[in-house]
Amino acid sequence: MTVLLLGATSDMATALARYFGSKGYNLQLAGRDLEQLHVLGTDVKIRHNISVDVLELDALDFESHQDLYDGLATKPDIAILIFGYLGDHKKAIYDWSEAERILNTNYVGAVSILNVIATDFEKRKSGMIVGISSVAGDRGRQSNYLYGSAKAGLTAYLSGMRNRLFHSGVHVLTVKPGFVRTKMTEGLTLPPLITAEPDQVAKRIFSAIEKKKNTIYVLPIWAMIMLVIKSIPEFVFKKMKL
Repeated sequence: MTVLLLGATSDMATALARYFGSKGYNLQLAGRDLEQLHVLGTDVKIRHNISVDVLELDALDFESHQDLYDGLATKPDIAILIFGYLGDHKKAIYDWSEAERILNTNYVGAVSILNVIATDFEKRKSGMIVGISSVAGDRGRQSNYLYGSAKAGLTAYLSGMRNRLFHSGVHVLTVKPGFVRTKMTEGLTLPPLITAEPDQVAKRIFSAIEKKKNTIYVLPIWAMIMLVIKSIPEFVFKKMKL
């Protein structure tokens, strides 16, 4: 079995690579920093005696995605979309280049590469696609609605694709991690009780894949938190500072 990790230089991806490697899965690590990917790949390969391929992937180079996938010597059984960009929301409100990067990385780039993979899986009538979305997409909030809107789009896309591909024997899993202690969240004050570690994310994703879950919150408490937030009437919600 082979797992393709899209955006394999993140902390969550590193945890996923190590966990899947420990279970005997061969890995395809795709990302921009080839040096970092080679270090990770060599480490996992030696530790677990598996096959590891390293691939250059730029989420924003949409035209390259088909060629990247076509060039794989072995097509994956599982594809996990991990890449994302939190960005600077305050800057993005007034600076289109920052807003564009947030939207293109988290939604357009994700759809671009997953469309390619979904088409192949549909033809093969097998496979699993995992998309890392976000609780930020459950309801727009003034503090991060650009990032949240992109993730909301990704969540809807994954839902529609799950509906489409079910009839071809392909499963789609949506993952909503909530707060995770990673490089992307450095500098943020994260409440310990609702913050996951990358290793927790990897284990929950692996378990959800085995059980063919449709959507998971990595920490179950986030399902309750977002249920409360989504239930607040709009005339009240719009006055809140969130």
